[in-house]
Amino acid sequence: MSVKSLSEKGSESATGSSSDDFNTPEDKALVRKIDLRLLPILTFLYLLSFLDRTNIGNAKIDGLTTDLNVSASEYNTALALYFVAYVIFEVPANIILKRFDPKIWLPSLTLFWGIASVCQGLVKNKAGLFGIRFLLGVAEAGLFPGVIYLFSVYYRRHERSWRVAIFFGGAALAGAFGGILAYAIGKMDGIGGRKGWEWIFILEGILTVAVSLVAYFIVPTWSHEAKFLTESEKKRLLKRLNAESDAGLVEKFEWVYVRQALTDHLVWGYALLFHGFAFVLYSLSLFLPTIIAGLGFATWKAQLMTVPPNSLAALSIWGTVWISSKVNRRAPFIIAAAVVAIIGYIILVATKTAGAQYVGTLFAAAGVYTGNALLLSWPGENVSAQTKRAVAVAMQITIGDIGAIAGVLIYRPNFNGHRFRKPHIIAIGYLLFAILVTLYLSIWMNRENKRRDAVLAESKEEIEPLSSEERQKQGDRSLHYRYVI
Repeated sequence: MSVKSLSEKGSESATGSSSDDFNTPEDKALVRKIDLRLLPILTFLYLLSFLDRTNIGNAKIDGLTTDLNVSASEYNTALALYFVAYVIFEVPANIILKRFDPKIWLPSLTLFWGIASVCQGLVKNKAGLFGIRFLLGVAEAGLFPGVIYLFSVYYRRHERSWRVAIFFGGAALAGAFGGILAYAIGKMDGIGGRKGWEWIFILEGILTVAVSLVAYFIVPTWSHEAKFLTESEKKRLLKRLNAESDAGLVEKFEWVYVRQALTDHLVWGYALLFHGFAFVLYSLSLFLPTIIAGLGFATWKAQLMTVPPNSLAALSIWGTVWISSKVNRRAPFIIAAAVVAIIGYIILVATKTAGAQYVGTLFAAAGVYTGNALLLSWPGENVSAQTKRAVAVAMQITIGDIGAIAGVLIYRPNFNGHRFRKPHIIAIGYLLFAILVTLYLSIWMNRENKRRDAVLAESKEEIEPLSSEERQKQGDRSLHYRYVI
């Protein structure tokens, strides 16, 4: 037997039991306790992850490319190598996590990339930069999908999107924090015989290493083994999880669930959706300092002027996703976010003054980051069983980050005429593609939910609730399962 229940048998509706059954003061206190253990440390890890992958944009305008004799096209290659590694190691990292322990795996990844980040500040030539960027991608590949999967075994389905939003908000905060930090660290130019851009990598990498060592004592293990919960709290947690999803079960790894993920058109849809948004997410986050500097602002001003777009993005993420979680809808908000981002890019393309174009970056950042926060929680809510979900989340990031590779290559030197006009137009095309994928997913899932409702309504005999083992086996294909649209 591949699956065993750890809690009392809940109502079978993978969507199912009345939420009021698990919305007692006891449950609210339990969720708050979990939030306080998971969200601060995991969000901070992701903030550091995004900071260490994007601070190269700040280092570039502080002299990195000149000092290492890296041409503009070679700089784009360095950016792309990070995402090549990210794509290659994404799915394997989540398979390892499923068979390993998050309290060891996630801090170890953080330690590895922190060391790699420090090494970025020690490189002496372009070959060293290329190699370190690849290793950084290897190390960071497992964090985001690993955390999203970890959320899925601690929170009920409707509770996950808001937590993912808080977590992903770390990316936007990294952009704001990174601009301020780069400006301050850049003033260390010459100290210890090192350039300001070298200190950006070294000090931010040391911060990551220090936090990773603390994380070993804070990041939790699987929910059924969580030592920060009492036995009664674990029992209650597993009961509320098992009532509506597979999260309250211990699932033995089996390759059949990997195959289910690889052959599910919805899983590919989530991946293609992120592909569209990843193009704009990473091209914008990596090139925002360059774009702003290209508007005519001095280097130090460009560093600081990245703060408002990223701060607005964080506020937009938290506000929009909070509303989305209240109405339990994702697709309309993803489409709306894409439209806001498109408006931002249209402003960047159609206007000529620095002030107007800066307003365009505000719209673009708010829409891009918000859309990503929403779509990245979608497969975690809609894919079952556990291994299938772990692979689906990793596939989403893997295929999505192929879009990131395209983004950093398209924002290349021979396309930067007219302030990146051509790349901005291509970005609009990617966002339109994302809207089409969102429409496909929402229409199909809505029809399937209605079909399952009709089958159950027309059944002459009452369909008995499934056992935990059978529910795990059927996963999101069960007639009782309802997709969050």
